[in-house]
Amino acid sequence: ALDLSLSFIHFYKLEKIQHNHVQAKRLKLHVTQIRTGPKVVVFLHGFPKIWYSWRHQMIVVANAGYHAISIDFRGY
Repeated sequence: ALDLSLSFIHFYKLEKIQHNHVQAKRLKLHVTQIRTGPKVVVFLHGFPKIWYSWRHQMIVVANAGYHAISIDFRGY
């Protein structure tokens, strides 16, 4: 079980989140990630949200030893 307490969130800070861009044909996507383990958790958001909506959850998941990824999807 994941420890969702706020004190646990501070182990990894926001500045540990890596930002990259992935090119898929003519589409350029913004991807964020924190990599601490081999197993991957992908966070998906709906419009009009962005990756930032998942920042706290990504940190908790990374602290638990997972590779947390969030992708900024296009709007309309």
